[in-house]
Amino acid sequence: MSNGASGIDESIDAAEGISAEPVTQWDLFRTRLARHKQARIAAIFLALLFAIVFVAPFVTCAERDAYCGKLLEHPATQLRDPENGLLLVQNPPSTTRPFGTDDIGRDVLSRVIHGGRASLTVGLTTGLLVATVGTIVGALAGYYPGAVDQVLMRIVDVILGLPLLPVAIVFGSLVPQIPVLPAFLKEGAWVIAFLLGILLWGGLARIVRAEFLSLREKEFVEAARAAGSNDRRIIFRHILPNAMSPIIVATTLVVGTAIIIEAALSFLGFGVRPPTPTWGGMSAAGARVATKGFWWEFLASSSALVATVLAVNFMGDGLRDALDPTQTIERK
Repeated sequence: MSNGASGIDESIDAAEGISAEPVTQWDLFRTRLARHKQARIAAIFLALLFAIVFVAPFVTCAERDAYCGKLLEHPATQLRDPENGLLLVQNPPSTTRPFGTDDIGRDVLSRVIHGGRASLTVGLTTGLLVATVGTIVGALAGYYPGAVDQVLMRIVDVILGLPLLPVAIVFGSLVPQIPVLPAFLKEGAWVIAFLLGILLWGGLARIVRAEFLSLREKEFVEAARAAGSNDRRIIFRHILPNAMSPIIVATTLVVGTAIIIEAALSFLGFGVRPPTPTWGGMSAAGARVATKGFWWEFLASSSALVATVLAVNFMGDGLRDALDPTQTIERK
């Protein structure tokens, strides 16, 4: 009789799609993220973008070595007609030049791909700096309410009160003049990433602080204190892993914000200096000639910028939904 009942229970479980295997948080995260259509498309796009952008230097001709046989011309090379030696200025898109050439004969496709390096470098570096500083400050403020919290939150208020673009423009011109900085930190993309990292961490610090204020009174924290764990272990071993969901989502959104700000600074002429290509700088140059019928440079650079920022934001939405403990997985 018991065997029959057991068989009936197994049949019911099979019919309902119930698995006896335990489901981990990682399994739930992967399943939720995989079922988020926009996040899947964004992940594929970003993976291809990273592959193309960071492999580009290995398939690019040397400067002033046009038509070398590699896939891309150098972004600073002015192309000339092999027959008459004239510059290929403002050539429209064609089979040989899919994005055409710009106002001084440079290949727009090569410049868009290489311009992505600066934008992605700024976005990722800013995201890393914001995540690091914002998490540490927010964790300390949330775990130590009182004097520590008050001092740190007043610093956050000052950071959030600064006008972003004017401060970035002013300090962007001053940072390269600091003699003690290493040479690579004086280059345009790294300067902008460093400044944005300083200016954008305040929002994340507030998010982390709110999470820590909520979690520090939970039972598992009290149990860790009773077991003799010190503050550092409680913060980084017990509380921080439970606060990672909003940190990951907020950092993803910061990456998209940093890319937009870098493009705005370059568009205004205060970002990465020419001839290094950036999407913002190319959009500015393309906008000046777009009204004369030479639309391709502006369209190519601005489309790359918009598509990348949308993909980053869609990825952030997918991560938010996948990490949300209130989300459920529909049975198929």
